[in-house]
Formats: sequence, C-alpha cells, structure tokens
Amino acid sequence: MFGRRRRERKQAEEQARVDAEAAELAAEEDAEAGGPYDEADAPQDEISRLDLGSVKVPVPDGSQLQVEVGQDDGQLRAVHVVTPVGRLTVSAYAAPRTGDMWREIAKELADQLRSEGHRVIKERGVWGDEVSAEVDSDDVALRFVGVNGPRWMLRGVTAGPREAADEAAELLREILRLTVVVRGQAPMPVRTPLPVELPEAIAQHLQAQQ
Repeated sequence: MFGRRRRERKQAEEQARVDAEAAELAAEEDAEAGGPYDEADAPQDEISRLDLGSVKVPVPDGSQLQVEVGQDDGQLRAVHVVTPVGRLTVSAYAAPRTGDMWREIAKELADQLRSEGHRVIKERGVWGDEVSAEVDSDDVALRFVGVNGPRWMLRGVTAGPREAADEAAELLREILRLTVVVRGQAPMPVRTPLPVELPEAIAQHLQAQQ
C-alpha cells in the first residue's frame, strides 16, 4: 500500500513538472508572438505608429510610403511601406467572432497562385499558415502572413527581390507584432476590408504634390 502511494505521489510530481514546463513554453511562445493587438488591448508603449484609421502600423527607419488609389473612383485602397528589402503592406478585414478565416484565405491564395503558374510553398509560421510564391517573369518573391483577431483578420504581404525574401518576411512579422487594429463596432460583412485613411498632414502633402 505504501509503495503504491509513493508511486502515485511520484507520478503526480512528474505530471506537475510536465505541466509547469508546458505552461512556461506557452508563455515563451506568447511573448515571442507579442501582437498584433486589438485596440482594446493596445500596449501603452513609446513605439511610433502610423495611424491609418483601421490599423496603426510601425514604419521602419529609412522606409518610404507608397499610396495606392482606385483608378475608377480615386479612393484610397492601400498604403505600402517601401523598404530596402521589399514592399510591405498591412491591411485588416472584418471577420467572424470564431473560426480560422485566415486558413481559408491562405488556401485560396495558394490555389490561385498555383493556377497562375507560380511556385507556391505553404509553411507553418508564428500565427498559422504562411504562403510564399515566386514570380519567375519578374524575379519577385511574395509572402502572405495572416493573423486572426477578435472580429478582424490582419494580413501582411511582402513583394521584393528573391535574395531578400527571408529578410523581408522577418521584417513583416516584426511589423505585424507591433500593429494595432481598430475594428470599430459597426457590423460589416465578413472579408470586407476595413477602411484605410491617411493622416491629415500626409493627405495635405499629397494634395499639394498633385
């Protein structure tokens, strides 16, 4: 009887050790992942972020902004961050409260890129599947990274030379970790892009240039 109790106590201690190690590993993974953050959970830090309305994105030193507008209506479509290793784009979409919307979109992206004749690789990243592709005609490497959030999904894209693809992907992940998403409370259809707005000073500067 005493031998059984010792075995049970030893098993309990071993299980507690395993649980503690698992909790520590999970905490380390969470710390490594960091954000992106919902507006309600945004950290009170000193990081400078570009306020684009639905997303607040840190802009690396030495980079430039590239604005994309619709040809038909002239409306702002996206703001790209142009860096020495490639062009990075961060955008947010309305998403359901539950489910893995990014996994569905990642599969659709991979299928579409393959149908266009590009070499596609799908691999596991910090937040889930990442999709990379090579555009042979332009010697360009693409990577798509997605993150599911509370009623939003964040997507990051890199486009640049193949030799800098790994560096661009790591820079994109770092930007996503520090990005804050402003979803708002208004109901929106799933997959609807959250509106992007330029800060007033930048908008006035672009108007002056035009």
